[in-house]
Amino acid sequence: MKKLISLVLAVAMMLTAASALADIVICQNKVEIGSIMEEYAKGYTERTGVPVKVITGGGSQDYNTVLKAEMASGREPDIFVIEGVSGYELWKDRIADQSDAEWTKTCTAPYVADGKIVGFPVAQEGYGLAYNKDILDKAGIDPATLTNYDAYAAAFEKLDSMKAELGLDMVVSMVAGTTNNMTWVTGLHNFNVYLSVGLERGDDTIINKLLQGEVDAERFHQYCQYVALLFKYSDPEMLLNGNQETQMVAFTSGKAAFYHQGNWMDPTIAQAGGIGFTAAYAPHAFLKEDTDGILTDAASWYVVNSKGNVDEAIAYLNALCGTDEGKEYMVDKAGMIPAFTNVEAKATDATPLTKSVVEWVNAGKTYSWQQYKMPDGFGMGTLGAIYELLASGAIDVDAFEAMMIEAIQGVKK
Repeated sequence: MKKLISLVLAVAMMLTAASALADIVICQNKVEIGSIMEEYAKGYTERTGVPVKVITGGGSQDYNTVLKAEMASGREPDIFVIEGVSGYELWKDRIADQSDAEWTKTCTAPYVADGKIVGFPVAQEGYGLAYNKDILDKAGIDPATLTNYDAYAAAFEKLDSMKAELGLDMVVSMVAGTTNNMTWVTGLHNFNVYLSVGLERGDDTIINKLLQGEVDAERFHQYCQYVALLFKYSDPEMLLNGNQETQMVAFTSGKAAFYHQGNWMDPTIAQAGGIGFTAAYAPHAFLKEDTDGILTDAASWYVVNSKGNVDEAIAYLNALCGTDEGKEYMVDKAGMIPAFTNVEAKATDATPLTKSVVEWVNAGKTYSWQQYKMPDGFGMGTLGAIYELLASGAIDVDAFEAMMIEAIQGVKK
């Protein structure tokens, strides 16, 4: 009898362990689709019987801090996100080879490292400086002319002089504060304007200089003047204390003419009731010479933890691009531009920022994302704090330029 009881207990423990191994924990970085992803995970569990837990970091909660905490928790996520070279280098001892996964057969932008396919692209994303066309029309400003610094300076000045008439609280809705962890907007996405705008796709000249502790002096000077221009025509309170939601509301409510965010905000905008005007992207044209394009790329990748439930995790990723439910989630629910030949992107008036990105991509007018090639923490931490000093008025643009250069020179040390 005792042997029978022992056998039953052993079998029960084995079944419990097997059940636990079937669970998938996903740590992801897109707060704007957190609830949408959780709903998809719930449906996935109903279809497959595999429990899926979604942990979200991002927005006002730094994703990398969340991921590091999860990695140290004793129950590491089975799927997590990397945002380029720095993320891969940080976690490469935990990243599984997915070269034989089914999803790789139709993928156009996998993350490849050390001769292996290791990353499933979350989406193709893009950003410029979003604008409210209705407001620009009322002010007599053609967004097609916003292709250089002088054009922006003139447009901002005109809009600022007409704020009362146009119902504006600010010309530009932008955030730069450390309080709400919004330095990814400045130290990553805005800084990438310096790294990429005006260069051919894949041109690594400027990022390679940075990794050697160097800047292109004239280009960087013009970039710093552009940052100061954006800040000058932003709301000081928004700059320092705003978060993704307040920044979005300022634009969608018609209180700001321009909006410094990417098309990843479309699902959040839709959930908040959408917008009642025509919106699209103008270039981050910071140079004196004309540059006519926006910044687009596969921005982040799902990787599988080699110490986790590898088979179940890869099955989950295969389903994202290989089933009707997965395709519906990516395109219709999350509003993504998929990086897969078998998943058709849909750009509609309900997703205006994504629609604009698709139009720029189709026109062949895009620049690369280079910001994630910087050392881990350099953009958000080191550079982000300097942007905040400028935003607060603690330093002027000359001091900003000098401090940024000093920080970049420290990269090589």
